[in-house]
Amino acid sequence: MALLRIENVSMSFGGLQALSDISFEIAEREVVALIGPNGAGKTTLMNVINGVYSPNKGRIWFKDTQITDWPPHAVGRVGIGRTFQIEEPFKNMTTLENIAVGFLFGAARRKVRVKGALEEGGEILRELGLGEKLHLSVNQLTTGERKRLELGKALSMRPDLLLLDEVMAGLNHREIEDMINFVKRVHQSGVSVVIIEHVMKAIMAVSERVVVLHHGSLIADGPPENVVNDRRVIEAYLGPRYAAARGFR
Repeated sequence: MALLRIENVSMSFGGLQALSDISFEIAEREVVALIGPNGAGKTTLMNVINGVYSPNKGRIWFKDTQITDWPPHAVGRVGIGRTFQIEEPFKNMTTLENIAVGFLFGAARRKVRVKGALEEGGEILRELGLGEKLHLSVNQLTTGERKRLELGKALSMRPDLLLLDEVMAGLNHREIEDMINFVKRVHQSGVSVVIIEHVMKAIMAVSERVVVLHHGSLIADGPPENVVNDRRVIEAYLGPRYAAARGFR
């Protein structure tokens, strides 16, 4: 059964067609990578899913409930968590307080009080390797630590579907490996994941399926091994060097 269903979604900004008739599904406990060149519409699609934008056309279904046009806070409460390319922590709060907000206002909000939110928030931060930074201001965190905090904030909402928008951008090789392993653990806990990423090593390591956008249109959808060898994907995204290595001219 589909956890998320995207039906014929289109989105334009003035004369710019950002998304054009996009349709696909995300199954329960599935990890799907969303890839494509800059400007392909990947982040726009995530913004439509979690309610930042309302599509000009089409519908979004989550757990058989139509959530098209719902505001982000309502989408979060039914079980969709989201990270953003540019981290926006609550700057006047500590690392732990940032995490606690998700427990209090996300899908688990009716089950957790402040004390419980702080305790569970501490557990997430320790899993993310931030256990020693619980009471620091977020301004004292490094770029890699802020990326992990962004992921922790989304997880604290106790989502069934996690949308990750370039959580590995700006990380070094060791931090990328750590993030790959953590995303795998999140998936193993039963959470479905949609991940936008340009690090192909990460895409191949974590995803079960890859959806490719180009100029706002869906051009490929399938297992990672098939998609990265698709001529259209190579020409649109992976580039001439990759094409030459695969024998394409």
